[in-house]
Amino acid sequence: MAGINYILIAEDDEDDQFLLSSAFNEVLNDTQLVFVENGIELINHFKKFEEGLVELPALMIVDLNMPKKNGKEAIKELVDKSYFRSFPTIIFSTTGNEMEKSRCKELGIDDFFVKPSNYNSLLNIVSHFKEMVEAPKEI
Repeated sequence: MAGINYILIAEDDEDDQFLLSSAFNEVLNDTQLVFVENGIELINHFKKFEEGLVELPALMIVDLNMPKKNGKEAIKELVDKSYFRSFPTIIFSTTGNEMEKSRCKELGIDDFFVKPSNYNSLLNIVSHFKEMVEAPKEI
C-alpha cells in the first residue's frame, strides 16, 4: 500500500458504506478503504496491528451508533494505546448533539461530522477528510 496506507471506516450501515466509497472514489480515487461494521471489529483490527499483521491507517472514521460495541466505547479502549494519536480520528454520525461532540473531543477525537443529507455535502466532507490525511498529524 503505497502513498496513503488506507482509511479505516467503522460503519455498520451498508448504504452509508456505499456512499462513502463512492465519495472517496471521486475525491481520492486510489485510496483503499477498509470497513469494519462494529466496535468489536474495530478493536480487533488494531489487535492485528499490534500483532504486526496490518499497518496503521492514514485516517480512522467512526460512526457512534453501531451494534455490539458503539464507536465511543471502542475509542475509549483505543485512546490509551501509544499509536492512537498517530493518525486523525473522526466521528461521522447522525447525531449532532453538542454534548456528544464535546465528550468525543475530550476523548481525543480530531473532528466530528454529522452525516449530510445529500451527496454534494458528503463530497465536501470527504474533501476535508482528504486534507486531514495529507496534512501531518500534530501530536
